[in-house]
Amino acid sequence: MQERTLAIIKPDAFSRNLVGSIIAMAEEKQLSMVSGKVFHLTRQQVESFYSVHRDKSFFESLTRFMTEGPIFVMVLGGEEAISLWRKIMGATDPGQAEEGTIRQRFGESIERNSVHGSDDPETARFEIGFFFNALEVVEESNAD
Repeated sequence: MQERTLAIIKPDAFSRNLVGSIIAMAEEKQLSMVSGKVFHLTRQQVESFYSVHRDKSFFESLTRFMTEGPIFVMVLGGEEAISLWRKIMGATDPGQAEEGTIRQRFGESIERNSVHGSDDPETARFEIGFFFNALEVVEESNAD
């Protein structure tokens, strides 16, 4: 099934010039970037985006981390894009991530793990809508 998912290249990976390498890993697995932007989020924006985690012990640390520098946000499209992107990312803890995944290769810690991805279709819709309007997401072409 064709899907869309939101992917974020976090400040730790952005600052180490890993954007191209991470996009290449997605493209190698047949995911296509259908939109992308660079942001430097404010505290309020991060708190709003991660509001589902507001009551968790890591929320304050996550907020500080996600505002420390630019991020690259993209919409990826493809067959089973949500689960495929999550597989490419690897486990949240880079020490537990499978060999060759983004987090295993580039992650520094559970928090500084280089990337984010939507976890289900409902979350993907919310997250894509948070960063992009309908005109900014390329639709698949039906032209012959």
